[in-house]
Parts: sequence; structure tokens; C-alpha cells
Amino acid sequence: MLRFRSLGSGSTGNATLVEAFDGTSTTRLLVDCGFGLKQLDTRLAVADIRADQIDAIFITHEHGDHIGSARQFAQRHGTPVWMSAGTHASLGEPDFRGSLRQAQDGVPIEIKGLLLQPFTVPHDAREPLQLTCSDGARRLGILTDLGHSTDHVLTHLTGCDALLLECNHEPDLLARSDYPASLKKRVGGQLGHLSNHQAAEIAGNVSHDKLKHVVAAHLSLQNNHPDLARAAVSLALGCDLADVGVADAVHGTDWVSL
Repeated sequence: MLRFRSLGSGSTGNATLVEAFDGTSTTRLLVDCGFGLKQLDTRLAVADIRADQIDAIFITHEHGDHIGSARQFAQRHGTPVWMSAGTHASLGEPDFRGSLRQAQDGVPIEIKGLLLQPFTVPHDAREPLQLTCSDGARRLGILTDLGHSTDHVLTHLTGCDALLLECNHEPDLLARSDYPASLKKRVGGQLGHLSNHQAAEIAGNVSHDKLKHVVAAHLSLQNNHPDLARAAVSLALGCDLADVGVADAVHGTDWVSL
């Protein structure tokens, strides 16, 4: 069985739990660690998970709302932390006391009952990676923080049973916001964040009969609204609004089982 749960998603912090159970053992992966240790412990407790039950951490890129307390977490529990060489370099190559593992585009990672497939994305970070997670029977695609889609991205997401998909902003709201012009340009640029329409295009391009769950993530509190994200994605998928989940910044989501 494969399931996932967002612990919170937005500019204030991002973390996603992925859990695989094969009938005898459970593998738990934390994708991004974008909260302080105390806050992360609280959010894990809500999911009925202890920090020492996490088998590994995968960091997508170096931005603070994704890297958060990963180093402190690893030092406290000895948890392996996977990230790209570029991400580690951009952080100043901190010492992870033997817990650091290098992730690369296209190189599979096996963590007990989970198979991870990292892939590069266009984002304003040193060497950002997103990923798919599989237990051998089901596959989850995690795609947050990218400025636009590519054939490489779509190839990796093809055939997924579930998607956690960035729906960061609505362009009209972003244009009318009080963000500085430079920030508007960054967010809406080719290396920034996905708009609802761009996310919907991705969902539509990889849609297939076995895609059962799509959860909109990394919504801007100021420049988006859950109803707008749901409307765009549901239209692309030809499903009801209620069929599209939303991960919010405070509560994330409940467990979603594939």
C-alpha cells in the first residue's frame, strides 16, 4: 500500500510524508523539511508519526521553505538526507555528519520499500529535483516549485496514480497584488512557480484512467484561492471540483491512499 500526506504546503513551509507498507514492514519518507524542528514534530504528531520513524528525507532544493530544519533533523536522528550536489553546494556544503546522500536526475534511489525517481525541473535554484515515489504497484508524482513544464517533467509524471501538483498563483491576482514588480516577475517567470492554468495543462497532459488523486499544492495565500485551483485542474481532468484536493499551509492534507 502507498499513501501520502502533506504536512503543510506554501511559502511558509513544505513537507510531505510518503508511506509504503508491504504487509510486513513500513517505509516512511519525508519529502522536504521546510519547518522548524518543533513545528515539524507537531505536524508529524498530528499524522500519528514520530520523527524517529522517518527512514529518509529527500530535499528538492535549497529554498528555506523546503530545506528548513533538515540538517538539525538529520543530526538529531541520524536520518539519511538525499539532495543534489548543487543543492548541497548552494547551502555552503554544510556537514551532515555522515547522513548526506547525493541524488541525481534519472538515477533511481531505493529506500527499503520505496523506489524514488528524481528528475530535474526549471526553477530558480542551483540543481532542483522533483520526484516520483513507487512501492512497485502504485506511483506518486510530487511536483512543486517549477516555472514551467518540460517534456522531461511530463515523461516522469506519465502513468502516475496520484499527483501532488503545484498550483501557485492566478496570473490576474498576481498582477494586481502588492508584490514588488521584481517579485511578480520572478513568480510568474520561466523559473518561478506554476500558475493554475499551467498546472492544469500538466494534469491534462498526464491524465489517464488510473490517475485517481490530484492534490493542488503550494498555493499562494495572496495570489490564489483553492476554488480557483480546483476549477482549473478539474476542468483539465474532466472531473468534479470535489475530486481535486488542496494542501493548505496550516493543515496540509489528510492521508491519501493510492
